[in-house]
Amino acid sequence: MKILVCITHVPDTTSKIQFTANNTKLDTAGVQFIIGPYDDYALARAVELRDETGGTLTAVNVGEAETEPTLRKALAIGADDAIRVNSFPKDSYFVAKQLAHIAKEGSYDLILMGRESIDFNGGMVHGMVGELLGIPSFSPVMKLDVEGKRVSMAREIEGGKEYVEAQLPLVAGCQEPIAEWKIPNMRGIMSARTKPLTVVEPVSQETQAEAASFQLPAAKGSVKLIDKDQVGELVRLLKVEAKVL
Repeated sequence: MKILVCITHVPDTTSKIQFTANNTKLDTAGVQFIIGPYDDYALARAVELRDETGGTLTAVNVGEAETEPTLRKALAIGADDAIRVNSFPKDSYFVAKQLAHIAKEGSYDLILMGRESIDFNGGMVHGMVGELLGIPSFSPVMKLDVEGKRVSMAREIEGGKEYVEAQLPLVAGCQEPIAEWKIPNMRGIMSARTKPLTVVEPVSQETQAEAASFQLPAAKGSVKLIDKDQVGELVRLLKVEAKVL
């Protein structure tokens, strides 16, 4: 089985984010970048499946040269080789177009990625890739097992879980607890230096959306603490100041 895992290159969740160029670009100064947390789950499950089936595992990222350390980490965790599409990820459609082309050219059986990236949180790429390839797409997938061509999955839905089966090839957007994150060991880190990392140019520059500007969340406002015995005062404040009653 040939597995393709799509990796995002995103700011660490502890990074302090600022914008530059009149709030149109992320200021990357001092920002630590990581594999997207949901992609980490996809990668961890892909490594397990590759080890079970004896197939191959390729990591792919749409990004410029600064994303290569992130791809090298994916190689250290267990990917056999990596591909970088040499372009800034302009929008979800642009990224999906590149990933679909890579998947088609490589005849991959299973395409895994996170349910969403944690920078834009769009959650659209897996569905677009499936549509472009004409194959099923499922998200968010919490459990995924492969037996021959049959894939058994558990999806999170409102109020519970949904259990589905499908045939390869397919696309899955993953989340916890599909697998436990894997930390690269020294052997993996050393071997990642010599594993193939191929750089390819984008097949299309077509986009469907463009970010006009970014805005930080509003600062937290002050709070008023009301004694537990002052229920009347609490109700008054909710009516007069908060205006929620």
